[in-house]
Parts: sequence; structure tokens; C-alpha cells
Amino acid sequence: MFTLDFLQHYWWFLISLLGALLVFLLFVQGGQALLYALGRTERERTLIVNSLGRKWEFTFTTLVTFGGAFFASFPLFYSTSFGGACYVWFAILMVFVIQAVAYEFRHKPANVLGGKTFNVFMLVNGFAGPLLLGTALGTLYTGAPFTVDRLNMADMNGDNIISQWTTPWHGLEAVASPALLLGIAVALLSMLLGCHHLLHDTGDDTLRERTRKLAGRGALPFLLFFLAWLALLLTGEGYAADPDTGVIVAEPYRYLRSLARMPALSCTLISGIILVATGLLKGCRGSRAAIRFSGTGTVLTVLALLLLAGWNGTAYYPSVADLQSSLTIRNSSSSLFTLRVMSVVSLLIPIIFAYVFHAWRAISNRPLTSEEVEAEEHSY
Repeated sequence: MFTLDFLQHYWWFLISLLGALLVFLLFVQGGQALLYALGRTERERTLIVNSLGRKWEFTFTTLVTFGGAFFASFPLFYSTSFGGACYVWFAILMVFVIQAVAYEFRHKPANVLGGKTFNVFMLVNGFAGPLLLGTALGTLYTGAPFTVDRLNMADMNGDNIISQWTTPWHGLEAVASPALLLGIAVALLSMLLGCHHLLHDTGDDTLRERTRKLAGRGALPFLLFFLAWLALLLTGEGYAADPDTGVIVAEPYRYLRSLARMPALSCTLISGIILVATGLLKGCRGSRAAIRFSGTGTVLTVLALLLLAGWNGTAYYPSVADLQSSLTIRNSSSSLFTLRVMSVVSLLIPIIFAYVFHAWRAISNRPLTSEEVEAEEHSY
């Protein structure tokens, strides 16, 4: 029943779902990026930080789970990208580490660095985190300069690394590709989601009005960057693997054709975009419900785009150095035994989601005010 092909598609779906949730949860980073644009006084900035601080661990945990799931289910991608594009992934790691440090030490007694230093840490994480993650995800479509040679495992001279990066930039070359468009779009989206979260989660009328205006101004730039990237994706080349031989070939309009072959995925993508647009409109009006529409739409849109990258025999990580080194879910997955064991463990996922949903509801049951933050023993 659970064939290797089924489990490969199943685990790509789970990874895509984690990636979609991660992009949504970047609203924490987006809110941090707007810390000084929205918070004009220290009291307002403290309210913003505490509103986001109740959710930042969700983002961090999802990022770690996303990387761990990739390592376990598609280890060749993990070794190729995380090992080859090491400068980018190390930068992502560092900006998330300083975020954790900022939240834990910002208001600690005897803080020798001062609160402003940790505010800067949050700003760096807020701008760089979504930009780097979005650009890294963009390389799933634009490709990266690497080669894969499994015969290296038999090398007796110690040079037995399967994957090799062919440039000295180790991932930084992505900024000169269309992947950067997606990075900018994700960064702008995270700021909009941050605004929508603050509209829902804070009770300061002055802050909410300022947030509403900024959400209105930020909608158009995001739409321009995202739609430009989507147009390039759907009208450009993709890379497909022959189901019998595994040979990778370039195919014009690959992603557009894949959408036509998978109508359910097309409906998911269109529904997600409509929900995001609805959320943007509600955010312009200052509605507390904006985050429900834009958040749900973000998850559906990113889920559809990530499934589009790996399903239907598409190479989800093309190699621009050697086309036949491109990775597909078929040639980069773990063994059948490993995927079966992991699939049994994955049955716990609904329980985890139920706990996260309960915890989310418990900490978001009413808008947060500055008076409440000042009365709390633990304040970020």
C-alpha cells in the first residue's frame, strides 16, 4: 500500500506544509522590522515586542522542524543545499539566534548592552530573516550551481563528498537571480502579516491606526514583486524528469503545464491568492479579521507553490552547473524503510497541531494593552 512513490509524495506534502506555515509565521519578523516605523515611543515599542514575543517561538520551532524534516526525508537535498549554500544558511541561523537572544535579554536586569542594542537585533532579524529565507526558497525554482556524483562514495583518497558547489559564493550568488524577487516579496509579505497581526492582537487605538495606514501603503509593493516573480515562474522554463529513465530535460512553461495537469493545486493557488488579496483589503480598513484571511491565504499559496516545485516529476532543485545533477523527490529521498518509519511517527502531527492551536487561542484571546504588559511579571 505505502509504496516508495506514495511516501515520497506524502513527505514532500508535509515539507511543503511546514514551509507554508513557516512563511506565515514570519509575521513575527515582519512586525520586528516595523518596530520603529510603528512604535514612536518606548511604551509602544514594548507593546509591539510583547505582542510578537508571545509567538516568536512558534516561528523558530517551525524553522527547525522544516530543516529536520528535509534532512530525514530528502537527505541529498539537505547535504547539497545546507552544505553547499552554507553562507546563506549560516546567515539565516545567525539572524534567528540573535532574535532569540534579543527576546530573552531585552528587559533583563543589569542588561549591560541596553535595550536599544536588542532592538537592533530584532530589526536585523526582521529584515534579513524573511529576505534570506525567501531567496533560499526561490532557488527551488531558479536552481543553484552544484554537481552530484554518487560514485564519489567509492573514492579511497578521502574525496568522497557526493555533492559539490561549483562557485566560491556558496549560495550568495542567488541575489543575482530571480530568486531575489521572491525574497523581497516574502520580506514585504512578512511586514504586511506583521501589521495584520498587530491590528488583531493590540488594543492601542493610536498604534492600530498607524498600523492600518502602513498596511495600506505596503500592499501594492508586495503585489508588484510577487506577481512579477509568479509571471516569470509560469512563463519560464522548468525541469522535468523522465519517469522511466530519470533523465532531466528543460521544458518551456513547465510550471504552468503542471498546474493544468493538477487542477486541485490550481484551485488551491487561486484560492490562496484571493484570500491574501482579501486580507490586504481588510488590513487597509483596519479590520481585526485581516490576519485570518491573509494568514490562511499565505499558507494555501505557499503550499501550492511548493507542491508545484516537487510533484508531477518536476526537479525541485535544478542544477545550473550540470542539469543531470538536478534533484527530484525520486532521486533524493530516503529509503523506503526510513520513510515508512517516519510516516508512522507523522501520525502524531494532528496532536501537535491541536496543542499549537490551543496554545495560540489561549495567548490571543483578547487584545494586548500597554497596561497589561506593565502589570505582567515577565515582559520582553
